[in-house]
Amino acid sequence: MAAEMAFPLAGPERASTGLRLSAIVVACAIAALVVSAVISAVRSYRRLQDFKGPTLACFSDLWIFKATLLGNLNQQTSAVLKQYGPLARIGPNHLVTEDVDLLRHMSAARSVYTRSDWYDGMKLDPNINNVISERNDQRHTALRAKMAAGYSGKENPGLEKSIDDRVQDLVNLIGRKYISTGTTLRTLDFAQVAQYFTMDVLTDVAFGAPFGYLNRDEDVHDYIKTIRSFMPVLELKTNHPVVNALMGSRLVKALLAPTAHDRTGMGKVMGVAKQAVQARYGPKKIQRDDMLGSFVRHGLTQQEAESESLLQIMAGADSTATAVRCIFLHLLTNPRVYSRLLAEILSAHRAGSISSPIRDAEAKQLPYLQACIKEGLRIWPPLTGLMTKRTPPAGDTFKDVFIPGNTDVSYSAWATHHNTRTFGEDAAVFRPERWLEARGEEAQRMERSVELVFGSGRYGCLGKNVAFVELNKVFVELIRRFDFSLVNPIAPMKTRCNGIFLQWDMFVRVTELDVYGG
Repeated sequence: MAAEMAFPLAGPERASTGLRLSAIVVACAIAALVVSAVISAVRSYRRLQDFKGPTLACFSDLWIFKATLLGNLNQQTSAVLKQYGPLARIGPNHLVTEDVDLLRHMSAARSVYTRSDWYDGMKLDPNINNVISERNDQRHTALRAKMAAGYSGKENPGLEKSIDDRVQDLVNLIGRKYISTGTTLRTLDFAQVAQYFTMDVLTDVAFGAPFGYLNRDEDVHDYIKTIRSFMPVLELKTNHPVVNALMGSRLVKALLAPTAHDRTGMGKVMGVAKQAVQARYGPKKIQRDDMLGSFVRHGLTQQEAESESLLQIMAGADSTATAVRCIFLHLLTNPRVYSRLLAEILSAHRAGSISSPIRDAEAKQLPYLQACIKEGLRIWPPLTGLMTKRTPPAGDTFKDVFIPGNTDVSYSAWATHHNTRTFGEDAAVFRPERWLEARGEEAQRMERSVELVFGSGRYGCLGKNVAFVELNKVFVELIRRFDFSLVNPIAPMKTRCNGIFLQWDMFVRVTELDVYGG
């Protein structure tokens, strides 16, 4: 009897009890995880409970993840702000705003806000930060100082001439291949050639010679095709640090990362950039008075120059191409606006107040042209990434609202520039006249808003000057020479947004225009 009591759980009975114990342990573990998740969710919710937003966003980053995958995060954040107010919640520790004053406050020279880990996703070269991905304020300021003169044109006397030459290449391409007549239709995909134009401008400005997109009328190195597939990934990288960490892992980089030895795509562009930069360093270095030459003179290292050149092409060409396409699209879909702009251009031409090609300084004196450019940038802000900043550890009080410490605060470009409080009840309408009609505080408020298209303060876009020279020239030179009409006005262009707009199939019919006519 004693022996039986010593081993009461022999055979099947003992195994059954062991399984029950295992089940209890697993159940307890699951319960603990659930309780932990609930506690974490409650803490996350309570941390920013004073700010309203979608229910899912209060507990998880899945709201942002879903909108990113759908390619409409810009419009989703705009809808959230419209529903919940000018400072709303889009994540457990994440707010979004359309408040121009707050956006400028976060980017001011002496702001206590810092760049969040959103910017880590903009690190294109895994070995070095660029002027966008650099989060250390001192290093970021030092980088900007080395490049400012080159971007401004002060040490790049050939900048405007380079852009003139590329505009002429665009004019020549259209005249050579895409003029329609009463009996022939030669459709031009303006979305595509707009990017050819900006790519040739940026590669010419960056490396001293264009890649030749316009002369060849093709996607050289398949770069545009590659960017179209890469941008959704880049937006995921910036919006979700875990995705960025995964993409930066050794395995993923070994399998998927582009290299300078690739024959096409971004890797090929990296290789060309590397070769162009290498020629400016070393004992037999080439010295030129261009943008890259300015970078070298101001102390940019070879590795920094390679990284910045790649960023320059990727960020500058795509964003400016969006501006060119979208401004032109609104001109073509608004005959009244198109006619008024054409009349201004032809009147200036006959008066001899504009050259051929038009000079940047002359274009700035055409008020309706400037109004069209501002309105186009407002309606279609080229850069729609969240560009998230982070509050200081102690938090920040702005307009009597306290934002807890280490909170991420993002920019909704779409909401900011379609704000009816700033631009009136017709803010969704392309109406350049609003820029000519506004006076006093209203005009200042509008200007302060549209300036954010290219950033502000210590984070302002260095390439803004180059972009405006392109915009000031390209519309004048096209409209004074050709007449354009949309082939499919019902569906004029296909578009998707992943931090920048990916746009294609904007087919137009082009005929020649007599600039001396009535």
